[in-house]
Amino acid sequence: MRGRTCGPNAFRFLPVVSAVFIVVCAAGSPRPAAAQQFGPNKGSVVGIEFDGRMVSDLDKSVAFYKLLGFSEVPNVDKSWRKDEVMNRIHGTKGLESRMAKLELNSNISGKPFTLYLREFRGIKRRNVTGGKTPWEPAATHIDLTIPDADKMWADLKAANMLWPRTWEGKLIAVPGATKGTLAYITDPDGMDVEIVEQRPAMPATDTRPATPGDPPGFNHIGLVILDADKARAFYGVMLGAQFPAAPSNWIGGDFIDSAVGGHGNVIRIVNSTFAESADPKSRMRFELVEYENRKKPLAPYSITDIGVNYIGLECTDIDSLVARLKGFGVELVSDGIVEMRTGYRVALVRDPDVGAFVELFEAPKKK
Repeated sequence: MRGRTCGPNAFRFLPVVSAVFIVVCAAGSPRPAAAQQFGPNKGSVVGIEFDGRMVSDLDKSVAFYKLLGFSEVPNVDKSWRKDEVMNRIHGTKGLESRMAKLELNSNISGKPFTLYLREFRGIKRRNVTGGKTPWEPAATHIDLTIPDADKMWADLKAANMLWPRTWEGKLIAVPGATKGTLAYITDPDGMDVEIVEQRPAMPATDTRPATPGDPPGFNHIGLVILDADKARAFYGVMLGAQFPAAPSNWIGGDFIDSAVGGHGNVIRIVNSTFAESADPKSRMRFELVEYENRKKPLAPYSITDIGVNYIGLECTDIDSLVARLKGFGVELVSDGIVEMRTGYRVALVRDPDVGAFVELFEAPKKK
């Protein structure tokens, strides 16, 4: 926002890592990168490469995301396949699935950012987002900066693909403005998408310098958490996300409520960042959202369920990184480290707080 259960060992690492995290917080400075803690040759995250979503109807979802500005990558095989490599990555056996690859430029780096959509068959699947609120534990959202909110709203409505969260089903005006430019909407399966109209360039005045306009594109990924210490220990200390030095304040009010379609929410937003894999000098937000008054037990879910989101992080020395994560009790979902036909090596893990999925991958070594 602008403004399957975890395994039995998934929390075993927390006393150690949380202790490190608490010392960092007490010092008042963020942990800059996992690589600096564990050494440059012991496996660390290079950057965020993609987001993935598990859908119920691939064709319908592709059509929806195209209306949001994504382009479908051509020559990607979308046929049903029993892909044993993917089954090993997902920790499944004998399942058929099909996948689409879409892209939208990051509005931070300007480089393409990938969205993978995958549909499964041959297994009973729960919909973990349909009919649920945006503050459900483990709920995710992606945030897009768009050129014209009114046009997108009209295009979605004309296609019968407008599912708004916002009060009265309308675009919300940011504080101090009168025109609606922001909204939470959902995709066909109930997964959240935050859309924000790009801010225009502002000329210089006597009291302030000129400011450039926001470029359109993919802005950030958000995750609803339950325990901030667990989340920060995993994403920050273990995976190297950078966190602000100052703690975030609890906030609430009509603007927050109107955007997500709630009443009486009290939230805390922590804007951690990962470098972008395509441009490590640029940093994309990975937004942790904690609802103080909406916490409840986490319902079990698996990677094959409808509405499940996962992020993809490029890393170095995946063997060392995965071994270290496993040593601290992080759940490994994949069948070990799986080598793809392209030479990429992949592992799928779950965070220790809400069980969110993280796909780690190492690129083939250059010859």
